[in-house]
Amino acid sequence: MQVEKGYKFRFYPTKEQQVILAQTFGCVRVVYNYFLNYRQESYIKEGKKISYHETSALLTKLKETEEKKWLNEVSCVPLQQSLRHLQVAYTKFFNKTAEYPNFKKKFDKQSAEYTKSAFTFKNGILTLAKMKFPLKVKWSRKCKGGPSTISVSLDASGRYFVSLLIKEDIKPKRVLKTKIGIDLGIKDLVVTSDGLKINNPKHLKKHENKLAKAQRVLSKKQKGSKNRFKAKLKVAKIHAKIADTRKDFLHKLSTKLINENQVICVEDLAVKNMVKNRHLSKAISDVGWGEFVRQLEYKSKWYGRGFVKIGRFFPTSKRCFECGYVAESLPLDVRSWRCPSCNVILDRDINASKNILEVGTTFLACGENVKLVSNSISCSQ
Repeated sequence: MQVEKGYKFRFYPTKEQQVILAQTFGCVRVVYNYFLNYRQESYIKEGKKISYHETSALLTKLKETEEKKWLNEVSCVPLQQSLRHLQVAYTKFFNKTAEYPNFKKKFDKQSAEYTKSAFTFKNGILTLAKMKFPLKVKWSRKCKGGPSTISVSLDASGRYFVSLLIKEDIKPKRVLKTKIGIDLGIKDLVVTSDGLKINNPKHLKKHENKLAKAQRVLSKKQKGSKNRFKAKLKVAKIHAKIADTRKDFLHKLSTKLINENQVICVEDLAVKNMVKNRHLSKAISDVGWGEFVRQLEYKSKWYGRGFVKIGRFFPTSKRCFECGYVAESLPLDVRSWRCPSCNVILDRDINASKNILEVGTTFLACGENVKLVSNSISCSQ
């Protein structure tokens, strides 16, 4: 199976390269914001929708003006790509899969994308347009093949990264007989249908005191001062550490589950709605349910595993796995309960994961909608 796989590496630019990258990031941001504003005003004032091709033609004219002629100092490819990204943002908005596009800010994450015409890559040596010397990249993994596009970025903590998009042939993994249902939680990140419980590492809590101290120091610095910039950088580095440890843990866990199971069933959680609960929002955001499910889904496609997301309204916790009895209510603080029908004591999370597995395998078997009918699971034909 051929897939587009992304590789991300850290690199260390020279002072000359830092200047070129800073100019490129700034020009990309200006072009994106300029045409986002232009498209907004055109629609508000004239009711006119502007396409990507129109903005591309207008960019050529804009670079010829005295006011914006400095846009010619950087490669034209990242500027064109920023217009494509703007078009994608509008398309996602109209398809109701994303919010309305926002203006890019100077002190947020900066990035620029290069296509094949704007870089050279050979034997691990990467050189970008407008640069005399190759980038000093820390190659932590081997890349199979050449990249179709390359993105360079600068995060809030001051680290430079390069991302390579490469088409690869991935072989499916050996077929197994094991199937697993997964219930996601806060105390235990993962509870499986075979009784395995994996504790939530609570990455934010481990660094919370250090982060709070750094944020207090930042709040006392004068806006616009160098000391405020240094304090802001310290806060960003702590956030980056938290994000890196969380992503590393989720990648290792998702890969382990993919390697050990042929079919994986999870519940389709409405994370965006759940974080609106002010009592649980921080814990839910820290645990990373959405990212974990995303990783399981695309890795399943890569390696030929079965992956099923069941409906969020199915009573996985309230339904007794043994006899099918469905309780009228089950508060969150109740972690185990006795089924009044068959008198079995049920662990809330393990019971839920077993129900998730049963519904998921039923879905795979019949390929139709799965319903609860008279204390039993069936599929409508």
